[in-house]
Amino acid sequence: MASLVLLRHGESAWNAENRFTGWVDVDLTETGEAEARQAGELLLAEREESGLDFDVVHTSVLTRAVRTADIALSVMGRAYLPVKRHWRLNERHYGALQGLDKAETAARHGDVQVALWRRSYDVAPPPLSSEDEAHPRFDPRYDRVAPAALPGTECLADVVVRLIPYFEDAIAGDLLDGKDVLVVAHGNSLRALYKHLEAISDDDIAGLNIPTGVPRLYRLDDRLGLADEPRYLGDPDEIAAKAAAIAPR
Repeated sequence: MASLVLLRHGESAWNAENRFTGWVDVDLTETGEAEARQAGELLLAEREESGLDFDVVHTSVLTRAVRTADIALSVMGRAYLPVKRHWRLNERHYGALQGLDKAETAARHGDVQVALWRRSYDVAPPPLSSEDEAHPRFDPRYDRVAPAALPGTECLADVVVRLIPYFEDAIAGDLLDGKDVLVVAHGNSLRALYKHLEAISDDDIAGLNIPTGVPRLYRLDDRLGLADEPRYLGDPDEIAAKAAAIAPR
């Protein structure tokens, strides 16, 4: 069996401020750094219990995921592991909503409309103009990405379309080579992976809340199907509380 662990980055500055973040590159808060350390401790405990030990790491190119991985790996004594970074693991692009306060946006546009933008499977927020300086085509980290591939907004269905090829081409290759893999990414990019790995329906994925800083372990067979029931590492009550805390509000 191959092992895959999916980890959402620790709390970011804009998570704490309840703002739409998307592809904006904000850093971790002190709480987020502590969550990353706790994730490393949970993974270290799992290594001692089951022998889980990573061979390779995949992250997005956004600082909050990069730093979460770095902190967790340092706690595990595995800072030397090879890390592959790719924009396809980035958070969902929230278009013109990025940077806006979520509660204020709901007051302006109504709870129903904002709920559609945030959690429907196939309704994207208003797009960011391709001429806006905040558009990713102006960010040097995407200089080698075809401009037409860079989004100005996304729904979750769009994230699935751009992320699953990376899973199939890069992450799956590592797993099929017998490597144990850690992926550190974001709430919506990980929702896309959960959906793919666990065959979650379009309707049910809308209600899935992924807690920050809590590793989820998958044991996969030689066809990358589920060999065991996926599980979070850590105290179930604490995990449930963390998931409830990041539910749409």
